[in-house]
Amino acid sequence: MEVVKIENITRTYQIGKLETHALRGVSLSINSGEFTALVGPSGSGKTTLLQMIGCLDQPTSGHVIVDSKDVTKLNRNQRADMRKGHIGFIFQFFALIPTLTAYENVEMPLLLNGHSPKERRDRVMELLKAVDLTERANNRPDQLSGGQQQRIAIARALATKPALILADEPTANLDTENGRQVMDIMQKLNKDTGVTFIFATHDPRVIHYAKRVVTLEDGLIVKDGPQ
Repeated sequence: MEVVKIENITRTYQIGKLETHALRGVSLSINSGEFTALVGPSGSGKTTLLQMIGCLDQPTSGHVIVDSKDVTKLNRNQRADMRKGHIGFIFQFFALIPTLTAYENVEMPLLLNGHSPKERRDRVMELLKAVDLTERANNRPDQLSGGQQQRIAIARALATKPALILADEPTANLDTENGRQVMDIMQKLNKDTGVTFIFATHDPRVIHYAKRVVTLEDGLIVKDGPQ
């Protein structure tokens, strides 16, 4: 079953008189349960494509369908609802709330979606166990290593049981060992839960884990196939 379907999208940015074509007619389908890497040099369009899928930006033309909804037809509030309920995000710089504990960071999406206290506690503890950080539940981000912070970010992304997890350079700020641990956890969660992962990267350590690699250059897909 398709979780993402992209139909001939373009994205053009106008900066003064300068026109930049970030995407030039990209079409792509991602099925449920895939573990896919978007790769390519800086400026290739991979992050722009990830932002389109994540409802963080709108294409200049074409259609983006996520979890059976054409998100190009949604207004700003409807796109925010899609992000809140259907898509989980993992960022390069972790993006944890510094004043909250690990537990509270993972809990936040559940609070925003109106889950009961028991539902929140059960889900948060399940996810902290899944990323092997139960004992760090009461620590704030500044009391955690970079690798631990990214594992908390993974748990938070999974909190609402989204159809899709998007990760933008998830290991870029981690050393080799922490990067390996983070990718091992993402791979295991993909296998155990069936959630779809799409990650943008230029890191060979990350590409190695992908089941499918989509290569972009100059805003076009130039290669797409199994690892």
